[in-house]
Amino acid sequence: MGLVVLAFNLDFAHAASDDVFKGNTVKIVVGLSAGGAFDAYARTLARYWGKHIPGNPTFVVDNMPGAGGLVAANHIYKVAKPDGLTIGNFLGGVFMGQILGRPGIEFDALKFGFVGSPMKDNPVCAFSKASGITNIEKWMSSTTPVKLGATGPGATTHDVALVLKSALGLPTQLISGYKGAPEMQLAVDGGELAGVCNSWESLRVTSTRALEAGNLVVVVQATPRAHPELPKVPLAIDLAKNDESRRIIQAGITDMTAIVRPYVLPPGTPKQTVQLLRKSFTDTLKDPEFLSDAKKSKLDIDPLTGEELEATVAGLLKMSPATLAKLKELFK
Repeated sequence: MGLVVLAFNLDFAHAASDDVFKGNTVKIVVGLSAGGAFDAYARTLARYWGKHIPGNPTFVVDNMPGAGGLVAANHIYKVAKPDGLTIGNFLGGVFMGQILGRPGIEFDALKFGFVGSPMKDNPVCAFSKASGITNIEKWMSSTTPVKLGATGPGATTHDVALVLKSALGLPTQLISGYKGAPEMQLAVDGGELAGVCNSWESLRVTSTRALEAGNLVVVVQATPRAHPELPKVPLAIDLAKNDESRRIIQAGITDMTAIVRPYVLPPGTPKQTVQLLRKSFTDTLKDPEFLSDAKKSKLDIDPLTGEELEATVAGLLKMSPATLAKLKELFK
């Protein structure tokens, strides 16, 4: 009897998903501008995701930059229909914004439907050769604050820079308001900025020429361990001089890197649809054609399932009061 019920439920789920997706278009709303790594991941996924969903819908990408991904996050939560045809992809740092009580947060993170994440980020800080900051020692010893670019609070470019400024005592002037990584790279090229703290994955996409020419130099990694492509670049955690600084780096950077590229659905999306999109997302990330395409675009794949992503966000929302107080002081 159980097998009959299971078979019926599977048939029903397949038929229902066909009704939802067949002949329709699924929109991925990306919270950063075109040309960056977020955009590249979303567009690569969009080329293959539909073939792993019954009804084979078409996927398109809609860039909605603003406030470090907050505009897109609020849109998915408040405006997008919970029908499975709109998926949000924004900076996971906005979840930290909810934890810190930042203004402009119009969502309850755990009410999103969590689909998954293609990659755990590896934050680094890189500077133009022209800035003269070619290693971490030169940054530390700078007699004037070094100008770094950022999109806004909750973004890797913003929060990593502030955490490292506090934890390592780095002279830093953070300039927010850029739309995305391509615009920041232009500002670095033009001398408006000295550098940027961003994911290594993003820099490889937006700053390939500058990196290959030696005009952009990575001076520190805010990661638990060195990235294989950056074996000689020092780790921020190793430069911290006390336990408090190490705790700040752990909570403010390391714990956030796993959830920085979330794919989520609007609240109220049927559980059946959430589960289907979770499975199809995982299947897409294993697709040989997708993996080949991602490799050509220098996109690393180190995914979290929807369940893992949801559990990680839930864990952050239970942060210890002492650590939370320190981060609130840092980000005020």
